[in-house]
This record gives sequence, structure tokens and C-alpha cells, in this order.
Amino acid sequence: MKLLCEIRHSEIVPNAKDKDSTGFGERHAARAIVTGGNGRVALLHVGKYNYHKLPGGGVENNEDIKQALERELLEEIGCRAEITDELGEIIEYRDEWNQKQTSYCYLAKQVGEMNRPDFTGKELSEGVALVWAKDTADAINLLEQDAPDDYGGKFIHERDLTFLKAAHTYIRYMHGLPYAENLPIN
Repeated sequence: MKLLCEIRHSEIVPNAKDKDSTGFGERHAARAIVTGGNGRVALLHVGKYNYHKLPGGGVENNEDIKQALERELLEEIGCRAEITDELGEIIEYRDEWNQKQTSYCYLAKQVGEMNRPDFTGKELSEGVALVWAKDTADAINLLEQDAPDDYGGKFIHERDLTFLKAAHTYIRYMHGLPYAENLPIN
């Protein structure tokens, strides 16, 4: 999968110096830009920390990336989705947590009926709610207005904004549309 970018601690924490990541624990995660009816894009709003994010999460033992994505989409947005394309991957170096996270992102479309999300206790305590943006441009606009106030949220914001901009450009290209919004990938 194509590497879209790497996000380092020093990009998230002003004037910080990056650690040597040699001993960092590794985490792998799957995410998707899921479109529903009329091109709407599924997002999760994290009310407690003031940001939006893409649905998805960590790969658990005995899962491959696509199995993890299927499970996460059922839990977080309450539907199945068909993967239509691989978008790319982003590597995050989260120095405060001694963690290197690689997120694999896909484009997908909702299939079947929508059910209620099944949020974890932690997600409920963070005020997580499913919201639908009109399209990728609207999703980008929502994220650009966000101001996450926690360490993890700042990484998520940068990562998911990059994924959305890449998806927006890709979708416009695949449909032969001009790049009117001039959205850069990074």
C-alpha cells in the first residue's frame, strides 16, 4: 500500500524533539472512508476532545487488516461496507506513548441496512457519535474546523485529514472532475 505520509511527534507538539523510535511498540489499524446514500461520508465526532475522525481501529490478534476493518465498521457505524479501493497508509510516531502506529485506509461503500453503532464504554465516555458529512469536501471542512485538545486527537486529526484529502483528490480523478478545491494531500 502506498505510504501517504509519516506524522512525527515534533509536528504535533511545538518545539519538541523526536525520540529514537527503535524501541517503540507497534500498532496496526484499519480505517475507511465509507460512503452511504448520495455520497455521504461517515465520521465519528469525539465531543469530549473536539474532533472528528474516520471509523476504524486496531487490528486484534488473529485478525487481518480487512477483518479488523469489517469488525470496526459494524461496531462504530453499524453497517457493513464493501471495500472499493486501497487509499494508502500513514505511519505515526507517538513519542509520549512510545508507539509507532501504521494505519491502512480504504475507500468503501455502505452495503445493506444501517444499524445502531455499538460504542465501547470508553467511546461513550468520550461522547463519540456517528455523523454523516455531505461528501468528502464537507468532511474535510468539518475536520479543518476541529481543534483537538488531547495528544491522541491531534495525531488522529492530522492523519484523517490527510486520508480525506487524498480520497477527495482520488475520487475527483476517477470521475474525471477538475481539482477545483485544490486540496493538497499534506
